[in-house]
Amino acid sequence: MKLEESHAPGGGAGRRALLLSGSLGMGHDVMAEACADSLRTRGWATSTADSLRMMGGRAGLAGENVFRGVMAVPGLYDAFHFSQLRTGGRLATITDAAARRFLVPRLRAELECDRPDLVVSVFATGASATSHVKERFPGLVTAVFCTDVCVHRLWVHENTDLYMVTSATAGRYVRRFHPAARVAVVPTPVRGQFYDAPGQEDARAELGIPTWDRCVLLMSGSWGLGPLVDCAKALAEAGVWVIAVAGRNQKLTGQLRELARRVPRIVPIGFATNVPTLMSAADLVVTSSGDTCSEARVIGRDLLLLDVIPGHGRDNLQHELERGRAEVTAVDARALSRNALACLDRVKPASVRVEGTPQAWERAFSAALGQVGLGELAIEPNG
Repeated sequence: MKLEESHAPGGGAGRRALLLSGSLGMGHDVMAEACADSLRTRGWATSTADSLRMMGGRAGLAGENVFRGVMAVPGLYDAFHFSQLRTGGRLATITDAAARRFLVPRLRAELECDRPDLVVSVFATGASATSHVKERFPGLVTAVFCTDVCVHRLWVHENTDLYMVTSATAGRYVRRFHPAARVAVVPTPVRGQFYDAPGQEDARAELGIPTWDRCVLLMSGSWGLGPLVDCAKALAEAGVWVIAVAGRNQKLTGQLRELARRVPRIVPIGFATNVPTLMSAADLVVTSSGDTCSEARVIGRDLLLLDVIPGHGRDNLQHELERGRAEVTAVDARALSRNALACLDRVKPASVRVEGTPQAWERAFSAALGQVGLGELAIEPNG
């Protein structure tokens, strides 16, 4: 199932790329979009497909439901991740083979139809399927882009030409399973709108939040993981304005709106398209580990990280703490409120930007493409 197809303006190089994402949260789609945007600036035509949807209606939906179910049982995904995914255990390889069986025929048909020069997988099942069919398509270059700090076994396959990762540690995890792998360490790409965010005063005026009060942005991915309602209530009752984002969780959206009718200082948001403005309005971003952390650092906001995502989320949380300007909290309302208030006492005024620039990503992306013979001059966007 195609999510997006885009062609560069006239004068392009005539190359085609397929991006393989996966509909578990928004992180994979955002990274696929970043790669597609950068390829299009270089004259490539790109298309993006959802690996789960390509598996077929029942299989794709079953895969997503199984993942949600495993995540919902305390300790279960931790057990599967640390005992199976990170080590390449038998259960993990069986799971991968089962998913690949549905995806491979559809991926093969897609490749035969479009004949791309490059496939970039930002979803582990896509990486597995692409490796499986690569030998049928001479000249096809295959790449994997993974932003996890501990790249697990199902991301790594012998027929992958290039791995793009966002830390040296991640590169070493790749080579644990593929010792001769070609690895490029790149910055986490951040969408351009975050570099053009409004100032805090303007952002607060747009949201109706007084400039002199303390304010936090509370969010936890597109699924709205964790007890966000209780946490928002505790912070608001402590005198803090709370911009509470539910993501695509419609039930949570309704609960936050009902809470806002009863408790002052809560600004309930469903699926947010203006995240840069929301971050700019806040003094502190309270969120789960993930690509949102890089976005907050571009805005110039410190982080209080919710220890709410098991498995790879715990690995990534530790990495974010090492990067600095971040603290960690348990997800019960009392602990979060205490930690957030302490962070707000330390963060006065809001911190300055500590993340890189769009040019850093573009240069690194060009260098990575160069490793597989597809490099061109780096694009230097404004900003």
